[in-house]
Amino acid sequence: MSDDLKLLYLEDDQNQADALLAILQDSGYECTHRENAESFLETLKTDDFDVLILDWELPDMSGIEALEKVRAFMNWSGPVLFVTNRDAEQDIVAALEKGADDYMVKPFRRSELLARLSALVRRAGLLDEQDKIDVGPFTIEQQHRRVLVNGDAVTLTTKEFELALLLFKNVGRLFSRKYLLKHIWGIESEISTRTVDAHISSLRRKLNIRADSGYRIKTVYQHGYRLEQLVDSEVMA
Repeated sequence: MSDDLKLLYLEDDQNQADALLAILQDSGYECTHRENAESFLETLKTDDFDVLILDWELPDMSGIEALEKVRAFMNWSGPVLFVTNRDAEQDIVAALEKGADDYMVKPFRRSELLARLSALVRRAGLLDEQDKIDVGPFTIEQQHRRVLVNGDAVTLTTKEFELALLLFKNVGRLFSRKYLLKHIWGIESEISTRTVDAHISSLRRKLNIRADSGYRIKTVYQHGYRLEQLVDSEVMA
């Protein structure tokens, strides 16, 4: 059922973490565990995950605060499951209002955990392989590895296509240069990021990504890039 889905799990109690990790790994999920929110957020910046599982009470910040950072600043749109000791109705409501998709109270049962994860995965469409991605005037054909603008194919290099595919599959998500270097070029390094900047500039030019297209690739100072949809007032400006 997991189809190599990747989970990121935030839990400071190692015994609790070991129990949940054993269930997930036995069920075929690939799961990465982090003990504090800071390392959890850093990991999410530099790697791809399909589902997040969060505890509430943590040493450096609450799970709710971590969730707010994930949803608001990082603009991560995937499913989030809370697994926590807190069982008060107001806590459950608060988590759901802040962007959690589901909420489980410890101690959890194996069958219920797996059923809830399976439901989250289905609702998020994570098992669906969609060949074409349509975003405004842009169409990304994954099978043919090409991008069309207003129906016309644009010639891109291999890395330009991979970069475009990542951005158009994740409109609104902020990607650091470090993340892009790792996942597009396979480079894990803090050195020169001019390669990323040059490819972003080339994509803007080749795909004509500018205000009148309704989208832009925004440079976020000291963080990286994200593809954004513009509101009408920005398009007309």
